[in-house]
Amino acid sequence: MSSIDIRLALRTAQDNGLTRIDAQALLLHALGRASHERAWLLAHDDGVLAAPVLAAFHACCQRLAQGEPLAYITGHKAFFGLNLQVDARVLDPRADTETLVDWALEVMVGLAQPRVLDLGTGSGAIALALVHQRPDARVHAVDASADALAVAAGNAQRLGLPVTFSLGNWLNAALPQRYDVIVSNPPYIASADPHLAALTHEPLAALASGPDGLDDLRQITASAGPHLQPGGWLLLEHGYDQALAVQQLLQTEGFSEVQHRYDLAGIARCTGGRFGKTIATVK
Repeated sequence: MSSIDIRLALRTAQDNGLTRIDAQALLLHALGRASHERAWLLAHDDGVLAAPVLAAFHACCQRLAQGEPLAYITGHKAFFGLNLQVDARVLDPRADTETLVDWALEVMVGLAQPRVLDLGTGSGAIALALVHQRPDARVHAVDASADALAVAAGNAQRLGLPVTFSLGNWLNAALPQRYDVIVSNPPYIASADPHLAALTHEPLAALASGPDGLDDLRQITASAGPHLQPGGWLLLEHGYDQALAVQQLLQTEGFSEVQHRYDLAGIARCTGGRFGKTIATVK
């Protein structure tokens, strides 16, 4: 077999359907280099790849082509400026979820040492991003999966970010206190949704939520109020077509100032409201 340099390896991967950025990320991983070293690849694109590296690169490309998330293959994912370690025990953090973090930071403005609860923390992405941006915040994160909490706690320790973690199901694991903000990116895909077939590498329990995808959102909205300070916010991520349904759930449970936030594609991706306030016009 003739030798293959970095340029040819990347070109071949792209010819086989990978994006350039994914091919570069996988080759850096195979080389044992950091994900931000794309400039190194460009500067050394005539470098010949050793057989073990090439084999590892081909194996990674095959895993990606079979639908495995890039983050699971490389073992890490960038989220709100943090480098998180992730694997198949947790959901692959999406960039759209940064919309929820932005909103939480917005409602925390002016609050000293805000108490925040992150429901279904998974990798810890939301909780860790919040405490990283607001070091004075007292952030508590819960998850029903011990495996997920192990990933989240590992990220917190590695990043040196103080978050309290608890094992439990939604508000049942809340501390005996009232929070200023409760945030959650719960499962929200309908159990029969055909899109689940493309997500088989990720934990099903973190994705699907009953026949209409709203089971967990119903449970959270129904039980969050007593855990919030008067006027405290409940902010929820949901599916692309669920904004109206979540708005109605919040209003039924006595939340006011119910409104939406939009993702990078302009879709209403998050809906939230305040508990114990006079109902205002929906934005």
